[in-house]
Amino acid sequence: MEQIIVGNPVSPAPQVKTVLVDEDSAGQRLDNFLMRHLKGVPKSHVYRIIRSGEVRVNKGRASADDRVETGDLVRLPPVRISERVAEKASAMAATVASGAPARQFSILFEDEHLLAIDKPAGVAVHGGSGVSFGVIEQLRMARPQALFLELIHRLDRETSGVLLIAKKRSALKHLQNQFRERETGKTYLALVLGQWPGSKKVLDKPLHKYLLVDGERRVKVVSKDDPDGMPSVTLVKPRSTSTLDYTLLEVTIKTGRTHQIRVHLASEGYPIAGDDKYGDFDRNKQLMRMVDSPALKRMYLHAWRLQFSHPASGKRIELLASLPSELEQFSDHVAPTID
Repeated sequence: MEQIIVGNPVSPAPQVKTVLVDEDSAGQRLDNFLMRHLKGVPKSHVYRIIRSGEVRVNKGRASADDRVETGDLVRLPPVRISERVAEKASAMAATVASGAPARQFSILFEDEHLLAIDKPAGVAVHGGSGVSFGVIEQLRMARPQALFLELIHRLDRETSGVLLIAKKRSALKHLQNQFRERETGKTYLALVLGQWPGSKKVLDKPLHKYLLVDGERRVKVVSKDDPDGMPSVTLVKPRSTSTLDYTLLEVTIKTGRTHQIRVHLASEGYPIAGDDKYGDFDRNKQLMRMVDSPALKRMYLHAWRLQFSHPASGKRIELLASLPSELEQFSDHVAPTID
C-alpha cells in the first residue's frame, strides 16, 4: 500500500511513497524536487532511480529536468540510506539548530507571501564561508511553524537595510525573476571619502570576481573587451556634500553584481567610508578611533529603498529602511545637511 504525503519532505523509510506536489513546489526540476524529499540519499542514486523509471510522475516516466506542477503525483521507490548517512544528517541538523539562535528582526512589511526586514550590519544573510549561521537560519529557528522561508536576494554582511524573504515558492520565483529582469528598484545610501563631482553619474564598468591566495573573494573592474567581465551599471546621485571632505550618495544599481557599489565607487577614487575590502584603510582606522565625535566602526553602506511588484497582486510596492542610528550620528557630524 502506498502512502500519500502532501507538501512536507518524506522520511527515507524503505517503502513506496507518493508525494502530491503543492503550489510551493510547482516549477521545480524533478531532480531538485527529489533531493528535497529524499534527504541523505546520494545525488548519483537519485539520478539512477529517475533513469531506471522507478520514479513516476502521474504514473508516467519522467526525466531529471522535467518540471513538476501543482497537483502532480510523484511516485518515490523504496529508498534506504545507511545508518552512517542518517547519523551524519541528524548531527548536521543538530549542529545547525544549536548554532543558530532564534532571532527576530525589524519588520518593514509582511503578508502571507513575503517578509521584508531591516537587516542590521554585521550579520550575514546565510551561513557558509566561515559563518556558522545568518539571517535566514535565525529566522527559521524563530519561526518553527513556517513551512517555507527562503532568501530572495542578498546583501553583504556589513551592509544594512531592506532584505526580502519569500514565504512561498511561488513568491520566490516571481520576485527572483523581477531581480533578474531588472524590474526592481534598488537604491542605497553610501558615504564616500571626497567630494563627488557633478550632479549625477553613470558608472558602466564590467566586473570580474577572483579569489585571493587565502581563498577570500574579491572583485575588480576590467576592460569592456575582457571575456571574464560581467556588465555592471551603477547610477550615482549626490545627496549632500560636506566641507569635511565627504559626500553622501544615493546609489541605484541596475545590475546586482557582487560588491558592485563598493568596487565601482572605489574605482572612481571615492571609496566608501569604513569599507575594509576596497576602502582607504588608513582613513578607516582614523574614523574608528575618533574621540571628539561619533566613531565609524562599520562600512557606511545602507540598502535604503527597494521597489518591486507584489508577486500576487502585482501592486507596486516601495519599502524604505531608515538610516541606522550609528550611521545617522556619524553623518550628522561630518555632513549635517543630510535629509
